[in-house]
This record gives sequence, C-alpha cells and structure tokens, in this order.
Amino acid sequence: MPPPRQRFRALLSARLNEQEIASLPRLNDELARKLIDRIDNAPLFAHAYALLGNLTYGEYGPDDVLDFAHRHGLAGACIHLLDGEERSLGRMSDEQLRAFSRRARSLGLAIHLEISTTLHADVDEVVRIAGILGVRHIRVYSRFEGRLSEVMERIEQDLHRLAALADQHDLTFSFEQHEELRSTEIAELLCRVNHPRLHAMFDFGNMINACERPMEALTALAPHILQAHLKGVHILPEGDGFGHRGVLQGSPDDDLPGARMLFELLMLGDERPQVIALALEQENLYYAPAFRHAGEGEDPFIPYRELSTTGIPDGWTRVDLLAAEPGWADHQVAHVKKLLATLRGIAAAQLDPTNSLAGAR
Repeated sequence: MPPPRQRFRALLSARLNEQEIASLPRLNDELARKLIDRIDNAPLFAHAYALLGNLTYGEYGPDDVLDFAHRHGLAGACIHLLDGEERSLGRMSDEQLRAFSRRARSLGLAIHLEISTTLHADVDEVVRIAGILGVRHIRVYSRFEGRLSEVMERIEQDLHRLAALADQHDLTFSFEQHEELRSTEIAELLCRVNHPRLHAMFDFGNMINACERPMEALTALAPHILQAHLKGVHILPEGDGFGHRGVLQGSPDDDLPGARMLFELLMLGDERPQVIALALEQENLYYAPAFRHAGEGEDPFIPYRELSTTGIPDGWTRVDLLAAEPGWADHQVAHVKKLLATLRGIAAAQLDPTNSLAGAR
C-alpha cells in the first residue's frame, strides 16, 4: 500500500486543477492529529432537502427528517420552514412545535432552521418559531432582482437588521451563497456589517451558477463559514456561464472536489472547529441555470430567482421518485462516512506507520 502522504494527496487531488493540487498541505503528524480529532467530532447533519420529494409530494413531515437523522447516528437536522407543505414547521401550532422540539431533544438531535429570504415578515416568523423550538441557528439568503450594486445595498440593510435580531434573541444567522451572488460578494457584505452573530453558509455547488470555481469560492468565504451544505453536482456549460444538475455525491458524474472541500471545512478553526454543521443535502435530479456570466460587466443585472425545488423529472412517476429518494439520501450518508473513515485511516497510519490500516473504521 502507498505511504500515507501519497494516499492523502491522491484522495484530495480528485477534481482539482494543477494549481489547486500544488496548494495541497503536506500531511505531517501535527496535521494528522488535528484531522483525527476533527473527524471524530464531525458535526454531520441530515438535511430535509435530501427527502424533499417525499416532503412535497408524499406524506413525509419534519418528524421523518428526525427519524432519518437518528437512524444514521447524525448530530442534528437542517429543516426549512416550508418543508412538508401542510405538515411543515411553518404550519404547525405552537404546541405542535413544542412537541417537535421535545422529540428532537429526546433523540439527541440539534435543529437548525432555514428560510429562503431576508424579507422582514419571513425573518420575524422564523425568529418566532426558533424561540418556541429553542433553536439558535438560522440559514437565510436573499432573492432580490436588480443591478448587483442595488442588490448588495438591499442585502446589507437586511444584514444589519439580522444582526440586531440576533443580539436580541440570542441567535446566529448564516447567509448562503445561493447561485446568484458570488462568494467574494458575500464575504464583502459580511465584512462590511462585521457582526459576530452573522456568518456564511457554504454550499458545495451553488458557486457554479455564479461563475466561480469551488475552491476559489471556499477560500473567499472561509473566514466566515459556520455551516455547510454537502452535495454532488454535475456542471453544465451554458454560454459563457454554467448551470448545474444535482447528482449522487461521489458518483462518476459528480464534478466537485468533494474530498478537498470536506477536508478544508473540517480544518477551519485553530483551537476548535469553526464549522458547526455539515448538512447532507443530496439533491439528485435538481437543476439550476447559470445566473452569472464571464462577460457580464462590473454591475450586472441579477434576475429574480424562485425558491429552489426539484419537481418530478421527465420519465419519472411520482411513485418511482418517492421510492428512490430515501435510497439516495442513504447513499450520501454512506459516502461521506466512508470518506471520513478513509481520511481518518490515512491520518492514523501517518502517526503509526507500522500499521497502514491503523485507526480505520
């Protein structure tokens, strides 16, 4: 078997260009010890989007997301207020919300909430529900239309309001790069507002639609990342931009450097991990078009975007989609856990070269 440093480099080099491969860290004992500690405490979360078909077209509700997380031994679940339609958290009575919170606690699961807006009424409602559930972490993103400069100004105003609400209610908000804004632009906004309760949500694939490379986007957002969405993406060239289609993470169709991105996210933070949730957001069959373009100019027009969703694709029936989806979600958990186990085994072998399988599990 090749030595640990060679295996480490080979694993993290997949889907990288030559410059990105050249920037790979060298595996040494100090890095190996830190990596083992981070993997042993990796905060893997379920994400409701991995079960969105059943939540939208079937009978699943938020309790089923808890069951999925508990069955796979995950640390928690990220759930959108709209997931589950009439069964969603956003439609529950206060007593139903309290019962849901009690059930999550009884299963040892943390809950993080998500909404797809920064509009005042929607933010106020998620803050109210977070208070009932005892939730402290909320994901948001904006969907404004207009020139980039105008959109950035509106988002900055909303971020100031989020900061005030976060202080008032003991919350943190994670702003996601969501296909239309570039990671550099979100980092600029977070630096402008400069508030300790405002962070970034890093998504594995959304930078593609904003005409960014994955590692460049991660590097730009790295100082701000508190949470992350993990998934697989097939990149689709569209004119002078790129769309993407969701695929099974780690499959031959997955064009993302998933191993390298997961490693970098795990290693953020010096004395303690910076990233508190690695959410498994399998989005098989999801499609998103190019939003940004190479030749768009300095102040491009940002079109309005609808809420993300995955419909029933051509050639699929509702019954077939609902039956296949849980298996796709299971596949992602297995893939990420295997990837973490492989990384841990390599790190353990670096510390104990007499046993090349040391620490593998």
